[in-house]
Amino acid sequence: MDLDPRRGRFIAFEGGEGCGKSTQSALLAADLGAVATREPGGTAVGARLREILLDPGTVDLGDRAEALLMAADRAQHLTEVVAPALAAGRHVVSDRSAYSSIAYQGYGRGLPVAEVRMLSNWAADAVWPDLVVLLEVPQGVAARRLTGGLDRMELLGAPFHQRVAEGFRELAAAEPERWLVVDGTQPVEVVAGVVRAAVTERLQLSV
Repeated sequence: MDLDPRRGRFIAFEGGEGCGKSTQSALLAADLGAVATREPGGTAVGARLREILLDPGTVDLGDRAEALLMAADRAQHLTEVVAPALAAGRHVVSDRSAYSSIAYQGYGRGLPVAEVRMLSNWAADAVWPDLVVLLEVPQGVAARRLTGGLDRMELLGAPFHQRVAEGFRELAAAEPERWLVVDGTQPVEVVAGVVRAAVTERLQLSV
C-alpha cells in the first residue's frame, strides 16, 4: 500500500449490530492519539441526521431516502472531520464508514450495490479508509450483547442482518489488502491486540 507519509491514516471499524465496533474503535483511537469519530453522527449536523435514521419512531422512510440521509451525513463528516484531520497529519479512527452504506442500504435494503457505492464515493469525495477492520460476530451472540432500547436499525429482522453480514464478507473478500477480518467473539483485549498488530504491519504505525 503506497501511502503519503505526510497524511494521516484513516481506519474504520465495520460489522453488524453488537459486534464491538464502538469499543474497539475507541481503544485504537486512544492508543494512536487519533481523532475518534463515527458515522452517522460524527458532526453536529450528523447527530441530527443520526436521530432521524436510528429513531424507532421514524416510520415510512424510503430506502433511497435512507441512503441519501446517510450520504448527507458522510459528506458533512468528510468536510468537517475526516479531511481536515488527515491533511494535518492526524490519524482518524471511525466507528463505521462508507462501506456500511454499501452493506446496509445495498445488500441489506436491496438497493443496487453499484449505485450505493457511487453515491457513497461522491459523498466521501473518494476518501475511503486505508484499513477496514471487520468484526464478525454470530447473530445470536450479537443479539445477547444488545441491551436496553433497540434503535431503528437494530430492530430490523434476522434476514436483513444476515444480508448485511454477507455483504460485509463480500466486500472484505474483494479487497483483502484493505480489510482485516477479526473474530469479534474473542475477549476485548485479544481483539485489540490483533488490531494493533495489523495497524503496525499494514500501516507502519507505532501503537
